[in-house]
Amino acid sequence: MKKEVINDEIIYEKLFMIDEGKSKDLPLREDIRLLGRILGDTVREQEGEGMFNLIEQIRKSSITFRRNSDPSARAELERILNGLTPDATVIVVRAFSYFSHLANIAEDLHHSRRSRTHLIGGAAPRPGSIKRSLDLLEQERVDGQAVRAFFEKACVVPVLTAHPTEVQRKSILDIEMKIARLLTERDRSQLTPEETEANLDSLRRTVLLLWQTRMLRLTKLAVIDEVENGLSYYTQSFLEEIPRFYNRLEDNLGKSYPQLPEQGLPPFLRMGSWIGGDRDGNPFVTAQVMQQTLCLQSTRIFDFYLRQLHKLGADLSPTRLLVQMSDELLSLAQRSPDKSPHREDELYRRAISGIYARVAATARKLDHMQINRQEVGSAPAYADCAEFASDLNILTRSLESHKSHLLTRGRLRRLSSAVKVFGFYLAPLDLRQNSAVHEVVIAELFSAVSSVDYLKLGESERRQILLSELSHDRPLVCPFRTYSEETQSELEILRMAAQMQSQYSQEALPNYIISKTSDVSDILEVALLLKETGIFRPQVGLLGMNIIPLFETVEDLQKAPQMMEELFRSPI
Repeated sequence: MKKEVINDEIIYEKLFMIDEGKSKDLPLREDIRLLGRILGDTVREQEGEGMFNLIEQIRKSSITFRRNSDPSARAELERILNGLTPDATVIVVRAFSYFSHLANIAEDLHHSRRSRTHLIGGAAPRPGSIKRSLDLLEQERVDGQAVRAFFEKACVVPVLTAHPTEVQRKSILDIEMKIARLLTERDRSQLTPEETEANLDSLRRTVLLLWQTRMLRLTKLAVIDEVENGLSYYTQSFLEEIPRFYNRLEDNLGKSYPQLPEQGLPPFLRMGSWIGGDRDGNPFVTAQVMQQTLCLQSTRIFDFYLRQLHKLGADLSPTRLLVQMSDELLSLAQRSPDKSPHREDELYRRAISGIYARVAATARKLDHMQINRQEVGSAPAYADCAEFASDLNILTRSLESHKSHLLTRGRLRRLSSAVKVFGFYLAPLDLRQNSAVHEVVIAELFSAVSSVDYLKLGESERRQILLSELSHDRPLVCPFRTYSEETQSELEILRMAAQMQSQYSQEALPNYIISKTSDVSDILEVALLLKETGIFRPQVGLLGMNIIPLFETVEDLQKAPQMMEELFRSPI
């Protein structure tokens, strides 16, 4: 369904003093009226009646000018705005900005409300929904095996980037998330008068807090600050919703294609990130920053796993005095450090205690993580995430084979999906650098061991010397030479990348992206740098990182097919 647009007229009309009016979007208007009234009351209380009246005058003049293109209203608006003091200007800007934010919150809730009403009413699936997509596949007579094959090969990776225009503070985002939750509570719950008043008081407090919180940052963010901001989206949304998406898709797929074996989908959808790995134009992304980024990501997902395992242990209380359980579950429980006599018959809880202990040990080993809720005893760390997933599968198989299939379909299923998607590293981190930097680094490496002036070579000569260097194992980097700061930094980044792949898995750092690719040599230069740091081993045919060229100009795009064909002709 096409997203409705809340136009400026509605927003301005609803600012602080909102007229009554009928509309098909009446619930939306009521939410905007409520938030506008609360914000207006806050401005009057905090900034005084005079400032409130000034903002109201600006609002009314704006509406008159917009509706009627009234020159006198425009002149009045210009007179008011030009006469504002700097302090008053800030207050006016904040008032209109925050109202726009509040209107957006109400609009998001309204779209959710409309979608829920659509589903509750039993209407046909909407375009873009999972069910609608599967219905179209059935109409086109696409068989289940073809659908399954698609998901086996599909790869969808939305990527978070740190953008210099993103100035909204996490504090503001957190407050606005709370406002959204309070609005949702009013919308979806039948509240008593006392509960309604308590909700309203909470909204007033939260809007007051919003007004008293600094909107903009006073200092530029460091890269690690950007990483932390990006990680907040995982806590707010991705960690919970992506596993739910997989589960909904699997359920709908099973209904549309019941002949398919019941098994989880491969992790075709996962989040990606450039924050902490994108060095193009950002000299503050160093090897240490990249290492910190991966550690922060890994710590965030381990914290999630541990919290979910703790809750899962509380959930799964079946006793073998009443329910049969598998031998492999018994073996898993016996390996657990949980020897409490109070849980001797609760094999699932004992097994989960053991899994928890192993995940905690893994978090300490990989990230030196401080565990908030200590495990019941020591256990060996997992060698990799596949071992963790395997232990969760033991729980699932035991439940499914002993009339407890329903118990697998809640937290255990979502956790198993999360493990497939997020691994021990949360999100793949892409490395990116400009081709001009690679060119300078390669030139310096050649100058250290030969008289070759790489920067003066033509394209064909560059290809020849690069391919020659890639054809043998001899290192180009001289351990006895001191290189420039830029070259040293680039080499350290890739050495750290190789170390991080060994620590977290190759999937943690899967891609090397080349900005401004214009020649074959731009790609071969990166291949050589990867070879120098052990990520590319051409003699044994191992490439530990995808090399991804970006063709960013019309000319480069036109040359791209020929360039790629020449690369693919090369045995290397």
